[in-house]
Amino acid sequence: MTNLQSSTFNLQQPEPTLDARSHAGRIAVAMPHSDVPGAEAPPAELLRRDLRLPELSQLDVVRHYTRLSQLNWSIDTHMYPLGSCTMKLNPKVNDAIAAMPGFADAHPMQPAADVQGALAVVYGLQRTLAEITGMAETSLAPLAGAQGELAGVLVIKAYLESRGEKRTTILVPDSAHGTNPATASMAGFDVVAVKPQPDGDMDLDALRVALEEHGPTVAALMITLPSTLGLFDRNIVQIAEMVHAHGAQMYGDGANLNAMVGQVKPGDLGFDVMHINLHKTFSQPHGGGGPGAGPIVVKEHLIPFLPSPHVVVDADEDERWKMEDGSGSGRPSSIIHPPSSATYRLHDPERTIGRLGAFHGNFGVLLRAYAYISSLGPDGLRAMSEAAVLNANYVQARLRGAYDLAHDRTCMHEVLFSGRKQKAQGAKTLDIAKRMIDYGYHPPTIYFPLVVEEALMIEPTESETKETLDAFCEAMLQIAAEAETQPELLREAPHNAPLRRLDEATAARKPVLRW
Repeated sequence: MTNLQSSTFNLQQPEPTLDARSHAGRIAVAMPHSDVPGAEAPPAELLRRDLRLPELSQLDVVRHYTRLSQLNWSIDTHMYPLGSCTMKLNPKVNDAIAAMPGFADAHPMQPAADVQGALAVVYGLQRTLAEITGMAETSLAPLAGAQGELAGVLVIKAYLESRGEKRTTILVPDSAHGTNPATASMAGFDVVAVKPQPDGDMDLDALRVALEEHGPTVAALMITLPSTLGLFDRNIVQIAEMVHAHGAQMYGDGANLNAMVGQVKPGDLGFDVMHINLHKTFSQPHGGGGPGAGPIVVKEHLIPFLPSPHVVVDADEDERWKMEDGSGSGRPSSIIHPPSSATYRLHDPERTIGRLGAFHGNFGVLLRAYAYISSLGPDGLRAMSEAAVLNANYVQARLRGAYDLAHDRTCMHEVLFSGRKQKAQGAKTLDIAKRMIDYGYHPPTIYFPLVVEEALMIEPTESETKETLDAFCEAMLQIAAEAETQPELLREAPHNAPLRRLDEATAARKPVLRW
């Protein structure tokens, strides 16, 4: 690399802080003389003497933040193979729609008559998500996936209490998302784990024992489908029948719905309630702490207990929302759009569990999801899930043998490898992840799920092309070869990042939030 190239493209050195670049007397903007009369200064005890602001030119500031942005990973610049997180393309047209003044400038306290367009979108998304999942109704109130889980469990609790049933136990598979047992506990339930079989499916004998042991105290089974193992449980219908036979409810963690859209309707599988991560399956930019959206879809008997408020429509019968019969096909028969003469209003369900936030959900996220669904249509949604599953199985096929497979069977939207082989050669899964940074890839999810030793979970999503997947797989194969011949190269990685190996445990426990 020439000196010119090095000075232009050197992103391997830490970017100095603005304080470090500061020069006394340097300014970014020359301000005109102020003609505002002077005011008396605040009392001395309120003045800060230690606040030293950096002095920089405007170009110094622009280049500093531009260089920082070039160090960031984003789906717009890199492949993000984070398993369970679904870091896929977020079409920019959806952002443009969410930014339209009629939507972006709407105030949550406006009268319903003034925001009929916004309420029509909310109602349309409610009906469309119910159609996609084979459920009776949707609540868009939950502000995140975890809050959707809590809302779903509270709806189940309220329903059972309305029947005079005091059930105190929720069953959760070992392969569930970690939020599942946390949610059940937060809602006041005791959590009982159910172990999987060696092939990744739920152990039906273990489920039978748990149901018989806890009997009438079992309120629900919370199960993630597809599971965090990246697998579709082949016994799901039988599982639902067993749970219902004990008078309990089936709760579905729909965080991985992007593997099933247009293929099968969860409601047809026996689920009573499910939450959906709109920010994973339906386009909202994911990560950075939010905002998200975790709507819940429910069967008919749970509708009265939905969170408040809920959008309903007043219209003549012949103007109501119409859908073709798509039963049995597993795919949405149509995308639902509002009739022209309908009137929409906010409604409190009869026995609602109450509000989950100050207003009605994260409206911008809901807009993006509705735009995404509407633009793809039924056939596009089906193609989306097919591509997600195809890409994951392609990665599985290419890396089989180089890395141990947690379960050597057809996977869904993500494939779960294990770094056991590499660990025996002297390079752990963490070392593999750090080495991937040198090859230009964000590390995948590691050490999750906890039931798989040295877990390495990869989700390529439906957005990536075969060329991108091939390049990624070649890098992974090269890293596997390095682990075999020179594991120290992995243990010392990354070599080409601005910062080298960090003490992540200390960073998590003792973060430095100010400097």
